[in-house]
This record gives sequence, structure tokens and C-alpha cells, in this order.
Amino acid sequence: MSAEAAVKYVTETPESEKERVAAWINTEEYKELNFKREALVIAPPHTCQPLGAELVAHAFEGSLPFVHGSQGCASYYRSTLNRHFREPAPAVSDSMTEDGAVFGGQNNLHEGLENAIAIYKPKMVSIFTSCMPEIIGDDLVAFLKNARNKGIIPEGMPVPFANTPSFNGSHIHGYDAMLLSILQTLTEGKKVEGRCTGKINLIPGFDANTGNFREYKRLFAEFGVPATILGDISDVFDVPCDGTYHTYPGGTKLDDAADSINGKATLSVGPYSATKTFAWLKDNYSGKHAAIPMPLGIAKTDEFIKKISELSGKPVPESIKNERGRAVDAMTDSHQYMHGKKFALYGDPDQLLGYVSFLLEMGAIPYHILCSKGSKKVEKEIQALLDSSMYGKGCKIYMGKDLWHMRSLIMTDPVDAMIGDTHGKFACRDAGIPLFRFGFPIFDRVNKHRYPIIGYQGVINMVTEICNKFIDIKDETCEDRFFEMMR
Repeated sequence: MSAEAAVKYVTETPESEKERVAAWINTEEYKELNFKREALVIAPPHTCQPLGAELVAHAFEGSLPFVHGSQGCASYYRSTLNRHFREPAPAVSDSMTEDGAVFGGQNNLHEGLENAIAIYKPKMVSIFTSCMPEIIGDDLVAFLKNARNKGIIPEGMPVPFANTPSFNGSHIHGYDAMLLSILQTLTEGKKVEGRCTGKINLIPGFDANTGNFREYKRLFAEFGVPATILGDISDVFDVPCDGTYHTYPGGTKLDDAADSINGKATLSVGPYSATKTFAWLKDNYSGKHAAIPMPLGIAKTDEFIKKISELSGKPVPESIKNERGRAVDAMTDSHQYMHGKKFALYGDPDQLLGYVSFLLEMGAIPYHILCSKGSKKVEKEIQALLDSSMYGKGCKIYMGKDLWHMRSLIMTDPVDAMIGDTHGKFACRDAGIPLFRFGFPIFDRVNKHRYPIIGYQGVINMVTEICNKFIDIKDETCEDRFFEMMR
């Protein structure tokens, strides 16, 4: 007997009814009902706070991410990062279970710390929470104080911790909370009056593209400006394959992070995913402070480059000016393939602002803009971008919505393509449009995280990928008489 034959349905649904519903969910009537729902979220385009905390916990030298919570939660964070980067995401958990939910998780935390430190010998343990300890109200301040008093934590070992409840916020808020705790811990007592490292500190915000980190470092090197990236994942999740497993590859040096409080200046390019961190830095770090948008597209990269020049006191190198010229030339050579095309896009606030700016520069139309965890401030900033261009007319912003809302939008008011992470592929398949995979997570394509999209080189990469896909579609669908050598 086949598996299909063994299934006995309680209620049989006629094929005609399935066809009716399949057609109905593509209608305006269904879209109106879909947008009225309040109690249910379907396919939210964001992950939870602890995952963002784990990303930045990996980003410092010798740092062991430690989940205070259940093993299943830790497995989710690790597997998501692993599938995106196709690299190990080693982290530990103190494996809270039912007894921890009743009696509290201090014993789990202490035993877990003792084992993890003995076995994995980290330079720093970065602790963050999942739902269970947050719901029962575990006091990590007291737990860690008791752990130090018992000698479980070695003298001088930094153990930053962050409360990152999975049931509110998103990965960008967990990233912010963990980064803030790490910097507060490492810089405590390190500020020296009158000392200046001469370096610019860069806060990249939640960014799971290792190529972007390498591009930031290359641009600073072109300027001849020393820089410290506060949370550098480039060598953590893009490790050379040399036959040896490295437990703690790469990451920002702990000494550099500690001395960052004496930096010449601090620049944040993730204003919406490092809000609390940057607010604290402004009050505690030496030097100048600036928060600007992520450098996606020409205008926002211009702002980034000019800000480095301003903060460092150095002129923009000719090499970077030439890069800009090549990027503008690439846009000019290929703008006709994107001009007038309608896009649906979704993602984190920092990335969305960059996508919108880039599309408007190309004469494309960011028609449906969806952010699941945005704010009125984000909405106003995106609207200001739309209002600044003739191509922004008629575009709409949807805050607090999910990918099932997005499906209704693209089925009833069609677009030519979508920009987002892997989860958008199902709606794109139904709508028959291409998905351009920028963002996090990307599970179904290889090496995307090695492919920078920031800076002028990022402009060229995005233009090339998008325009060539539209050309591919033209070649694959046109009549023989229009199958041209030149496009």
C-alpha cells in the first residue's frame, strides 16, 4: 500500500473547491481580508533577537556564544547561520528544560559555563537569552556575580551578557543589545584622558555579508586610515579551507575593541540596528561620532566616503574617485534594462533605505516596500526618499506586515521583480517574477555572502546581477526573430 493510500482524510476536499480557493487568494477581495488580520503573522521576514545576538557574539576574537536557554533554540540560531554562510557557527547552550522553568536556570548556567570554559578555552564568553529564562525572570546579573564568587569564571575573563527575548523585537534588536554589552564590558576602565588611537571605529550594524566587511576594510585602506570594525565577521564566516578546523577564526581583536573608546572617531552605518549602542557610544567614547545610512547605491556611498574624509581629515583618494566613475559608467551602460521596472522589496530598515535609494538612481520603481519590524521614523525616511524622485510616485510603504501580505500585493498589483532574502521565493514563484537575493538569510544560492553590495563596487555588482537577469528572461522568452546577439 502506498503512503498516499494509507492516509485517510477526515473530510475530503473536492478538487473544484481547491481550485476555487487557489484562485480566490489571488483576488482583491482576499487581499482586503488578508490586510485586516491582526492576531496572526504568516512568514515574517525577520528572525528573533537571540540570532542577532549570536551573530555579533561570533564577531570578536576568541568569543564563545553562550545561549542561556533551551538546546532547541540554540540549534535554530546555529543552523540558520550555518545554512546562510555554509560555515560552522559554534555556540553552546546550558540546555534549560522543565526543571529550569520551575526552579530557575542558575544551576544550568553555572554548570554550562564551567564545562564550556574548561573544554573550549575561550577568551570571552558572550551570553544571551532565549524565551524561557526571559519568561520566568532569570536574574543574569546575580547569576554571574555568584559564578565569579564561586570561581567558575576565571579572573579577568570578560563575560558580557544581553537579555534577548525571542517574543519581541527581531534579530536587529538582539544584535544591538549584545554589541552594547560587549563594548561596555571590554571598554570598562579603559578610557584614558588625552589618549587617541588615531583610528576610526566602524559599527556595521546587522550585516550578514562577509564581502561587505572586506569592502569596508579595503575602502579604509585606500584612504590610508586605520580603522577598527566593532564586530568583524569577515574571517569568522569566510574561513580559508586549509584542512584545519579553527575554533575561533578571526573577529575584532579584544585589545582593539577595548581601546576603541579612545578612538579618533566612531561611525555607524547601521543606525537602525545599533541604535542603543550608538547612543551609549556618544556619551562614553572619545572623538567625533556620526551615524549615516548604509552605503548602498551611489548617493549613500558618496555620503559614506565624504564622512570618512571629514572624520579622518584626509582627501578622497583618486583611486576611490575612479571607482565612483566606473560605477556611474556601469549604471549608464545598463540603466535601460531597469528603467521603469517595478520592484517589490522587503528587509531590515538599514538595507531597505539603501535598496530604495539605489532603485531610484537607476530609474526603477520601488513599488511595494515592506518592513516587518519598522517604525514611524523608518517610514518617514523612506517616504522622503520616494518624494525626492519622480520614480517614487505611487510607491507604497507597508510597516509591520509579513510575506503573506506581500504575496497578496504582488498577485493583485503585479511587479517585475522582488528584492529580499530566500523566503520570498515562494511568492515570486506564484507571481512568476525573479527574486534578487540580497539580505539575510540566503539558503538557496551559493557565495552570496561573499559578494559585496556596499560601496561603488557593490553598485556595480547589484546592477550587473539585476540587469543580466532581465536580459536572461528576455532571451528565454522572446520569439526567435528577437533572439539577438546584442541586447
